[in-house]
Amino acid sequence: MTSRKPNILIFMVDQLNGTLFPDGPADWLHTPNLKKLAERSTRFANAYTASPLCAPGRASYMSGLLPSRSRVYDNAAEFAADIPTYAHHLRRAGYQTCLSGKMHFVGPDQLHGFEERLTTDIYPADFGWTPDYRKPGERIDWWYHNLGSVTGAGVAEISNQMEYDDEVAFHATQKVYDLARGHDGRPWCLTVSFTHPHDPYVARKKYWDLYEDCAHLEPQVPAMAYGDHDPHSQRIFDANDWRSFEIRDEDVRRSRRAYFANVSYLDDRIGEVMTALEGTRQDDHTIILFVSDHGDMLGERGLWFKMSFYEGSARVPLMLHVPGMEPGRVSDPVSTIDVCPTLCDLAGVSMDEVKPWTEGHSLVPQAQGTPRDAPVAMEYAAEASYAPLVALREGKWKFTRCALDPDQLFDLDADPHELTNLADDPARAETLEHFSAMADARWDLDAFDAQVRESQAKRWVVYEALRQGGYYPWDYQPLRDASDRYMRNHMDLNVVEENQRFPRGE
Repeated sequence: MTSRKPNILIFMVDQLNGTLFPDGPADWLHTPNLKKLAERSTRFANAYTASPLCAPGRASYMSGLLPSRSRVYDNAAEFAADIPTYAHHLRRAGYQTCLSGKMHFVGPDQLHGFEERLTTDIYPADFGWTPDYRKPGERIDWWYHNLGSVTGAGVAEISNQMEYDDEVAFHATQKVYDLARGHDGRPWCLTVSFTHPHDPYVARKKYWDLYEDCAHLEPQVPAMAYGDHDPHSQRIFDANDWRSFEIRDEDVRRSRRAYFANVSYLDDRIGEVMTALEGTRQDDHTIILFVSDHGDMLGERGLWFKMSFYEGSARVPLMLHVPGMEPGRVSDPVSTIDVCPTLCDLAGVSMDEVKPWTEGHSLVPQAQGTPRDAPVAMEYAAEASYAPLVALREGKWKFTRCALDPDQLFDLDADPHELTNLADDPARAETLEHFSAMADARWDLDAFDAQVRESQAKRWVVYEALRQGGYYPWDYQPLRDASDRYMRNHMDLNVVEENQRFPRGE
């Protein structure tokens, strides 16, 4: 890399299943831009979300903290303004920091270190989506997922989410051009965060048609009877109102087809931003990160969406391109909480002042061949749970625990679809004890549960109070001053035309 601090471009997507990225995008996916990026990136084949839900997964990725430390347990838990994020660390070190798109921040702080935000969010910023452990099994119909996303799968030329992601890509592309003009000499970090391929499973016909003959429209593990699922999966089915829907084989195929189509839609949107980066000659000194907040079960074993530690929901794509660093594949498990320390490491920014209170590890050593010596941890304490769930991934093993359920232990090498729970296998007693001891040392599940219940109860009171009388929303309003854009009469037209051109003199 050059001696100047590198620029950083982050592409974050929503609900992208990491098993589709065994070494970059699967061959059969129509993703030319992501495949091009993969060729020059370190591909982390076994990357995991910190928590398989949007807001907690994103807060953890930005801060390097698991939900039990960030206190972002669910999609309506406040992300506290005193928690440093990678945007804070980089901005403090002299970076321009900018966000285009979704980050699902809840609370009055809608920036969290970003100096500029180009769009509003797609989801609400208040406490209205708070689950309630005091009422186990309650469905909050107006915002809980249901399987209508599956039965309603198909073609649409515009949707709420397409409108949003089209806007995200447009503003990000314009920002890349603006950064190239050099009016601000600082290095920059631009985060471009999309809401696709998150359900509903509808896609534009041009992308839908790419998968007409796709050989991957059937899940590898067929749907199971409700009674054959583990207790948490049964809770997910109940939360998703499964009894109100009849899921046909054709619904499954159409949903998966639309999902794959939306991966291609995303690839085009990412390609727009990348074309601007390359056209402005900024790509040779720009780090590029591609990551998702969590995955999607996509009908495997009959499950959809997320909220589970199974591979489809918990595993995410993670690719890192660093100019001057050899590309390659890393098979050791890693976590999205590693993103914040990794970006700081690559930018030469110290996190020492908060290091005792962070949990992630820089991925730079692993990208350069050093084995990982720490397990990957995950937590979940949101809708469809009645008490917190935790998990550890180390080597070929995955261990999950919830105070309400039997432990689970899976050998992912021998059993990649997690069909055989080895927790009761006497031959695996030593392995189970190893993970049980690590879990006991890391978590006090009773205290975690009490922490979540306290947060939920307080938020219900605050939300119901703030919806009485005058209501002041926290939703972010992008700031744009029309009197200072394009050409206005306090400007010199010759200066405007010269300054806004890039490159000059060619």
